[in-house]
Amino acid sequence: MAAVMGDPGLSKLQFAPFSSALDVGFWHELTQKKLNEYRLDEAPKDIKGYYYNGDSAGLPARLTLEFSAFDMNAPTPARCCPAVGTLCNTNTLEAFKAADKKLLLEQAANEIWDSIRSGAALDHPVLLNKFLLLTFADLKKYHFYYWFCSPALCLPESIPLIRGPVDLDQRFSPQQIQALERAYDDLCQTEGVPALPYFLIKYDENMVLVSLLKHYSDFFQGQRTKKPGEIRHGLPAREALPEICRVTGSEGPGASRKITIGVYDPCNLAQYPGWPLRNFLVLAAHRWSSSFQSVEVLCFRDRTLQGVRDVTHSIIFEVKLPEMAFSPDCPKAVGWEKNQKGGMGPRMVNLSECMDPKRLAESSVDLNLKLMCWRLVPTLDLDKVVSVKCLLLGAGTLGCNVARTLMGWGVRHITFVDNAKISYSNPVRQPLYEFEDCLAGGKPKALAAADRLQKIFPGVNARGFNMSIPMPGHPVNFSSVTLEQARRDVERLEQLVEGHDVVFLLMDTRESRWLPAVIAASKRKLVINAALGFDTFVVMRHGLKKPKQQGAGDLCPSHPVAPADLLGPSLFANIPGYKLGCYFCNDVVAPGDSTRDRTLDQQCTVSRPGLAMIAGALAVELMVSVLQHPEGGYAIASSSDDRMNEPPTSLGLVPHQIRGFLSRFDNVLPVSLAFDKCTACSSKVLDQYEREGFNFLVKVFNSSHSFLEDLTGLTLLHQETQAAEIWDMSDDETV
Repeated sequence: MAAVMGDPGLSKLQFAPFSSALDVGFWHELTQKKLNEYRLDEAPKDIKGYYYNGDSAGLPARLTLEFSAFDMNAPTPARCCPAVGTLCNTNTLEAFKAADKKLLLEQAANEIWDSIRSGAALDHPVLLNKFLLLTFADLKKYHFYYWFCSPALCLPESIPLIRGPVDLDQRFSPQQIQALERAYDDLCQTEGVPALPYFLIKYDENMVLVSLLKHYSDFFQGQRTKKPGEIRHGLPAREALPEICRVTGSEGPGASRKITIGVYDPCNLAQYPGWPLRNFLVLAAHRWSSSFQSVEVLCFRDRTLQGVRDVTHSIIFEVKLPEMAFSPDCPKAVGWEKNQKGGMGPRMVNLSECMDPKRLAESSVDLNLKLMCWRLVPTLDLDKVVSVKCLLLGAGTLGCNVARTLMGWGVRHITFVDNAKISYSNPVRQPLYEFEDCLAGGKPKALAAADRLQKIFPGVNARGFNMSIPMPGHPVNFSSVTLEQARRDVERLEQLVEGHDVVFLLMDTRESRWLPAVIAASKRKLVINAALGFDTFVVMRHGLKKPKQQGAGDLCPSHPVAPADLLGPSLFANIPGYKLGCYFCNDVVAPGDSTRDRTLDQQCTVSRPGLAMIAGALAVELMVSVLQHPEGGYAIASSSDDRMNEPPTSLGLVPHQIRGFLSRFDNVLPVSLAFDKCTACSSKVLDQYEREGFNFLVKVFNSSHSFLEDLTGLTLLHQETQAAEIWDMSDDETV
């Protein structure tokens, strides 16, 4: 409980200070405001709290701030008084410690003093109850440092008590108390507020009147008629009031005169009023001391016990009102709250211990991302990244590194597809696996990878599918079981591609990328492809086909057979995303079985250890850059020539391809057009797939590469090329 200022044996009026009561919801809302709105802004912010005078005995006079404190239009709870305040939230703990507390207090006190001198406090009494809150939110640890201040102006001399505090039921009869309750309730209802912090009282043996402060002049002129803003309730005619409760009008110079004021008091101590009375007495001394020598104070305390309203614990007393000629300067002020040890210092709240660790981890991940936005990339749209659903085809070296980088970007939805099991050679290069995962034949990679992601960050929605991807040149017609299994795998893959936004092709073989490339092109999904050599890699985005209903027709233009990227990026400037080639567009042969009759080093991806990490990271960064572009996958491709130009997004360029050479530590950004005879994304392949579905795919799986080459026109192209070469040779021989 807050320490009571003064000794009860003294005849000077003492006050019980406010004790700050900051709800957990307040800190949660401050966290959200800091992350999403305030960021690095340290400018003062308006907030509001409230206090209540119905607490049980022994509880301190609390000023409460909860989640609604940041909404100045939020309703105040029933039977509570509002208090307006200023939040000063610092960016660092050092700034919090170095804040000029004296200056902050003086500024707040000046605002209160100005409202008293101007009369604004009479119209809006809530201005007398301003408060300060100095905070620092350590959102990495969820430690909140704060120092609360309720500024109170000090009179030049102590306030002497003429008559000490007594409970209201010792002065008022039950009928008088009921009349007071009704008059106060009616005034609150008339003003449309849950409680009035200050009010005027006038009563005699026949009536009880309450009024607003702004009606002071008319209220205390001795008129017996009801004035605007007054609420009157009558008493029984023969009910006599104690002499001290009578209102004595102005009876000539030197007469003893007093007024009665009501204060909605948050304190429940029998001998002391609460903190809100302090500034009100300064107002009374400044504005009314020339007219009245004393003030009778009724500290109105309203609580409900077992469903029965009780105000009898309210206290009433009389103080001498000093006659003061205040200078324009603001009086001295006090009000900084003591800490838990009773010393002058801030307090700290540690919410990490009472928070769900999963929720804490999620908030911390969000913080790392939003720190980028505050100062480095203010235009970064994190929602586009965090909400994207990524399908990773391949859970090997590339898949593991891509997944970790995706989580670093806050991606919450990651799905793995792989049919392999973890072997002893995997954990050293594939960071989602450990030695124990290799035992007993090894765990399925896709399932183990998804499980490990959720252990790393429980907030991620990770799934794994242990399944094969049918491939060209790998027949599926040996038995009905094999054929039906292939049908199920194709259907599942189609469903997965449909349910995700971005498809990553991260497999070991070229032919395993064909089917997902066809499905993704047909469903207009963004494809990010990453492939490794020994010390080289390629990372690229596939061209994103326009929907057919737009009347685009065959979007793959005809152009020379030679791979476009070899002709140089300058020849292909300003190529939009729907005209860009896919992984197979630069090939003039269809994919086939690339592992048959090959040695072990030819079957496995043998590369420098750092290559997959580089390529995996670049694949994710390319995806993020595409998502940040207003046109997404349809964005014009950036090339190496654009490196000195203004970047199209806040993150920089949006290339078509990134080809890296680790031996030279060099990257180039080629651009290639879609190939009209491409075996994966050309209109002939997509039309056939969309018409025949699985039946078309079975033909591709069960035939050699000649089927796709015949369909797309590559066979005829080879024949024409060969004939041209023979003709050239015959010409040379004749020369």
